[in-house]
Amino acid sequence: MNTHASRGSIAILGTGLAGMGHAGGATEQEIIARASCLAIERSGLAKSDIDGIITSSLTSPWWVMRMAEYLGIRPRFSDSTMFGGSAFIADLKIAQMAIDAGECENVLICYGATPRSAPSSSRINQMRAELDPQPYEHPYKAFNPVSSYALAAARHMYEYGTTRRQLAEVAVAARKWAQLNPDAFSKKPLGVDDVLNARMISDPFTALDCCLVTDGAGAIVVTSARRAKALHARPIYVLGSGFAHWHRQISCMEDLTVTPAVESGRKAFAQAGLQPRDIDVVELYDAFTINPILFLEDLGFCRKGEGGAFVEGGRIEPGGAFPMNTNGGGLSCVHPGMYSIFLIIEAVTQLRGEGMARQVAGAETALVHGNGGVLSSEATAILSSQL
Repeated sequence: MNTHASRGSIAILGTGLAGMGHAGGATEQEIIARASCLAIERSGLAKSDIDGIITSSLTSPWWVMRMAEYLGIRPRFSDSTMFGGSAFIADLKIAQMAIDAGECENVLICYGATPRSAPSSSRINQMRAELDPQPYEHPYKAFNPVSSYALAAARHMYEYGTTRRQLAEVAVAARKWAQLNPDAFSKKPLGVDDVLNARMISDPFTALDCCLVTDGAGAIVVTSARRAKALHARPIYVLGSGFAHWHRQISCMEDLTVTPAVESGRKAFAQAGLQPRDIDVVELYDAFTINPILFLEDLGFCRKGEGGAFVEGGRIEPGGAFPMNTNGGGLSCVHPGMYSIFLIIEAVTQLRGEGMARQVAGAETALVHGNGGVLSSEATAILSSQL
């Protein structure tokens, strides 16, 4: 399919959140269902109109069948391709291809997990890792994924002079945004010294350089741009998207400072016909404080090696010149194992002007970027309130 022909061919209608922070004893399926029903209701559709479903899980290979059954949906199209945390932004491309091909009309993309209230899910992930060991790393019992990201951070610090204080500023900015978000889990005031002096987890990361472990579910409904205006007063168009994966284990990453975001971002910008300077709001997967620094560079917002300086001085905080991770991110808002669905929902919130205290004035374009594995899979999408 011609890249430009598919520009803006799909739009996001409703979004939904449920079980944020702590699900209060509800199961994964229950909070996903709540978020999904809310997203469908806000879409101007009935559940019977949903003929496509895309979802995946860290704990079950049968998840798309389980959720379709639980929701009472018999889809014409379904997909459960698992790319880790980047999956739900990658799913926008899958949904676009399915809708453009006429396989379905209205696609529900959903995810949720309860690793905070039901930590057994974390033990399931550990068992799965035992069954699928990484041959060059598993024998050494690395503390992954933290130590893999710590390697990337250490290399960036060595090669480009990035400092611990610059990493800490990413976490501080996220917390300041979270304090403006009623759905955010962590709102306690946070300063750079708090991050630096927190318990060391994997050098150079302390506990506050690492994402939360929370419950939470999110869902969005996607349809063709042609149908969207008749269904919703403010559809949000997917102008471009891209996906790439280059490795699985960190020991096979060619350059610890360059991620597949270089490729996914290039594809997304090319399809959208935009450049980094055209983006008003940026939502980046921040499982660790090094992530946004790497992605800002690889997506073209600054040159390689300049990411640390780019985030200094309150630039990415509320009121700063570069609004980033406006819900508080995975560092302070929510992180139930995989996070990218929440990036999309926050971008839609901003583009519809519904961010309340955290609203970015005049936001019309947003970039969302998801990360999976250990900087393994990267997915980028560019959203807009206008075609």
